Amino acid sequence: MRKRAESAPADRPFTPGTPPRTYYRKLPDNDPWRRFQVALAAVLIILLIGWIGYRIIGLPWFDALYQTVITITTVGFTEVDLVSTNTIEYRAFTLFLVVTGVGAVLYTISVFVDTLIEGTLNDRFRRRRMTKAIADMSGHTIICGWGQVGHAVAHFCARNQTDVIVIDNAPTDNEDDLPIIVGDATDDDVLRAAGVERAKTLILALHHDADNLFVCLSARAMRKDLFIVARTSDQANQKKFLQAGADRVINPHEIGGSRMAALALQPHVAEFLDEILHDEKHDVSVQEFVVSESSVMAGNRLLDLRDGNQRSLIIAIRKVDDRYHTNPSPQTVVEAGDVLIALGSDVELFGLRRKI
Repeated sequence: MRKRAESAPADRPFTPGTPPRTYYRKLPDNDPWRRFQVALAAVLIILLIGWIGYRIIGLPWFDALYQTVITITTVGFTEVDLVSTNTIEYRAFTLFLVVTGVGAVLYTISVFVDTLIEGTLNDRFRRRRMTKAIADMSGHTIICGWGQVGHAVAHFCARNQTDVIVIDNAPTDNEDDLPIIVGDATDDDVLRAAGVERAKTLILALHHDADNLFVCLSARAMRKDLFIVARTSDQANQKKFLQAGADRVINPHEIGGSRMAALALQPHVAEFLDEILHDEKHDVSVQEFVVSESSVMAGNRLLDLRDGNQRSLIIAIRKVDDRYHTNPSPQTVVEAGDVLIALGSDVELFGLRRKI
């Protein structure tokens, strides 16, 4: 039997078809908000019983409601009908309301205070706002798996101001307050809840290759144009992921080993690449730009596109033949569909983006 991506806690099982929910931080198992809802419902039921009961005894509708409210709130301002209060039925029914209603009201107040203290009311409102925000997202990145790889991907996306939605069975923390869908990524309904129909990129960072492969197949069936990056723990599975529809397959262990070797053999080159790709303290980065048919760059030479204020460096061009042409000549003609890889400061890259 295929293992699940991440096992959910025993007190919160997940089954396919269960509507996924958004999540900010893990709520306690004994949710005061739910207890407050139950207590409030009990008070309303007792209020309705008292209203109807006093009406049956003989009080008018409004007087019956008034007498019920002052009884269960222990106000006891005044009796509305002195004749009716002398009957045994009236007093017996009032005793019933005092015993049940007052206890329910006090319990509701205590649970409400408890809810405010724990902040779960704010958490519930935050969830609703996040659900609406997810529904409005488009062109975002979906991360399946909230482990170390998922955290690293989310941090990089935040640096590049990219919207992110995380899917995980049992998220342990969410310090960045990212929208998290609590559910199984292998369920199509969970992917739809994360807006896979509107997403730009899907990152598969679950613990097991089998789960990543399954999600890859499902997502590719739902979206033919979705860009999928999959994590694998075994390089031998790369071909399977590509056949399943993944655009890129990454082995974190292999990348980590290669980076360690680069630091040992070519430390200055490795440190330079680390700075421009991962260090936030330096105002230098590498970005890619896709040249559209309507772009003013299409049909012009690289030399013609540079001016006195434009110093960004085009270090490579990926042509339609899917080959990278490094250190292109200034006479190189830029065509629609080309991907430009540029190195420069944020200001320089912003100016280049405006031209595209």
